Amino acid sequence: MHLHMMPRITSHYTIFPRDKDPRWEGVEMERFADEADVVIVGGGPAGLSAAIRLKQLAKEQEKELRVCLVEKASQIGAHTLSGACLEPSALNELFPDWKERGAPLNTPVTEDLFSILTEKYRIPVPMLPGLPMNNHGNYIVRLGHFVHWLGEQAEELGVEIYPGYAAAEVLFHEDGSVKGIATNDVGIAKDGSPKDVFERGMELHAKVTLFGEGCHGHLAKQLYRQFNLRENCEPQTYAIGLKELWVIDEKKWRPGRVEHSVGWPLNRNTYGGSFLYHLNEGEPLVALGFVVGLDYTNPYLSPFREFQRWKHHPFVAKTLEGGDRIAYGARALNEGGYQCLPKVTFPGGMLIGCSPGFMNVPKIKGTHTAMKSGMLAAEAIFPKVTAEDPASETAGLHIPEYEDNLKKSWIWKELYAVRNIRPSFHNYFGLYGGMVYTGVFYWILRGKEPWTLKHAGLDSAQLKPAKECTPIEYPKPDGKLSFDLLSSVALSGTNHEGDQPPHLTLKDDSIPVANNLAIYDGPEQRFCPAGVYEYVPLETGEGMRLQINAQNCVHCKTCDIKDPSQNINWVVPEGSGGPAYNGL
Repeated sequence: MHLHMMPRITSHYTIFPRDKDPRWEGVEMERFADEADVVIVGGGPAGLSAAIRLKQLAKEQEKELRVCLVEKASQIGAHTLSGACLEPSALNELFPDWKERGAPLNTPVTEDLFSILTEKYRIPVPMLPGLPMNNHGNYIVRLGHFVHWLGEQAEELGVEIYPGYAAAEVLFHEDGSVKGIATNDVGIAKDGSPKDVFERGMELHAKVTLFGEGCHGHLAKQLYRQFNLRENCEPQTYAIGLKELWVIDEKKWRPGRVEHSVGWPLNRNTYGGSFLYHLNEGEPLVALGFVVGLDYTNPYLSPFREFQRWKHHPFVAKTLEGGDRIAYGARALNEGGYQCLPKVTFPGGMLIGCSPGFMNVPKIKGTHTAMKSGMLAAEAIFPKVTAEDPASETAGLHIPEYEDNLKKSWIWKELYAVRNIRPSFHNYFGLYGGMVYTGVFYWILRGKEPWTLKHAGLDSAQLKPAKECTPIEYPKPDGKLSFDLLSSVALSGTNHEGDQPPHLTLKDDSIPVANNLAIYDGPEQRFCPAGVYEYVPLETGEGMRLQINAQNCVHCKTCDIKDPSQNINWVVPEGSGGPAYNGL
């Protein structure tokens, strides 16, 4: 190693293929392969609902059906993060007896508060029945716990669940249809060479593979390109959601109360807002968080620090003062809605849940639609995979009926009705224009206006050069209400095997300094909610280099979405790596 040579930042085989690497000569690369009827990638609400529905149908019709589900988290629910206010519509359909089965829906919503915040004051906004934010009949849940419960229901029905296995690549038949997936290899050193304990991943083949990876899935990205699934829709637009759990003073605790705000500390042209939910889980627990649209333009903006600053608002601080923060996490979410839905079926596979993007943005709810999409997928698949047709043995099944069913379902009606609310923020008045639009067109016309507004385009293309923007002065955290990044990441339980190639891969290692730092002042230092990206001085004292602290990554996908150079490609780390959320 010459001193003047920079150590490579990226050593992952997706960028530097192993077949051209002499260190890999003679290493056994055969993979064990297993067959199932249906393989599901991702143990979230969509994937588990699909698995459950398939097994319910198999039971009703007394058919044998092998359903295998892989999940990258060490246990089901450990990577799940959401507000979460759950609309029980899909759950009622999947398990009408969910109460008897002990589903952890312990907190019915009892009151809805909505505020516009100014720096010191709060302007209350009435929550009229019929507005998308009205939560009457919903439940405040800890989504990780709910997903864990869904996992138990799935296993009882005979679904084979493999937590700690990350789906690392899509496999294809010779005719181009999807054949299944391969799980990640283990035992690769940070420099990309095989360790003595190297083990090849395994292959799972199926007639149909369901991709339920959640928002901005890395296999879905590949499928979009391979099958041109996005040719007739707009580019997806996203937000980042940051969240904390607090145990607060019992006197301030109002179980069942849902609070939302927009406004301060964001300006009127930055989309975003907050939530604060009072849970009824046996202790005075609140879930609170902050969402920032990733179409923001100022590279100096830090979603994490906006969140920390927001907690100092007098209206919020009074709930938290004297309390204890017990958990932290972050995740990207889809905001594109109806205009951004890709084609969801292709030979051998389907997209379900937040991966294609069934989130209802003004409701800030995607769990019920994700579950329903998984159920609809299962109902379309079942007759096809159980048909006694030997011709289908060879290649992946294409089942366009799933997309037809979606278009006839309540998901479609719901997303169509709210399609203009998020893009209506792109006007001179920003937030206030969007609120007026919602009041007039949604509340009065119920989304029946004859036009469909467009989004701004790719989030990665929205940043302005740093020299055109004003740096944002963030106050120092006080250690009581607001905290620094690293003590926050410590509360996410994040852990990765340290000696592995960074799973945050760069197509070109030189671009961050030459482009992101030079033009945008290194925005990845600020949009990453886990301190993964750091610009540090070169050892020679001249200039800077990017350091990637991959072990901190909470798998939120923000970097892959917002990087202005689109040079970062998030791939899966070794299975079971990542955050260890307990009901976030």
